[in-house]
Amino acid sequence: MALSLAPTATATTAAAPAPASSKSATTPECAVTWGSKLEFRKPYSRRHVTDVRAGRHACFDRLVIDLDAAGDEKPGYGVRYVRRVRADGSGRVVPVRGGARLQIWVNASTLDEDQKYVYRPDDRRELVDADGFDTFRQVAFAGDFEGSTMIALGVRARLPMRVFRLSDGAGGYRLVIDVAHRW
Repeated sequence: MALSLAPTATATTAAAPAPASSKSATTPECAVTWGSKLEFRKPYSRRHVTDVRAGRHACFDRLVIDLDAAGDEKPGYGVRYVRRVRADGSGRVVPVRGGARLQIWVNASTLDEDQKYVYRPDDRRELVDADGFDTFRQVAFAGDFEGSTMIALGVRARLPMRVFRLSDGAGGYRLVIDVAHRW
């Protein structure tokens, strides 16, 4: 799962945090049964990343990677805690704020078949504004290499997480990464 930095990505993003509810992270609704080990699904995908956004919830912070409707297959992904997120190809460390780092790999490119950007962040170091989030500290673009995209997610500490895919009902998918506020 090695990825390198895309030559020059300067893209647009939408960071639309969901309104935080008044539930406390210590209420029974916030009891999580997630873990902190590797989450991985391998299917090949011809899909493309179209956006990265984040939202705040009562019990967790959520990162959403939007994928287009290219192809019929569900996108593959890998999400794991690492000491350092490294860009594929170059091996360059992608620095992110926080006490722990999640390396997010999605089997979908930011480039189309003509090598034109489908997703091009304005600021590769700050894909979304994480100010005010309980768990997220920074979301950075770590590269696009050989049809896969890598994102570095800096979080407050190594906390429980879950990863899943959602269909958008129009052929596209969303890769969702939730990181709990507490164990």
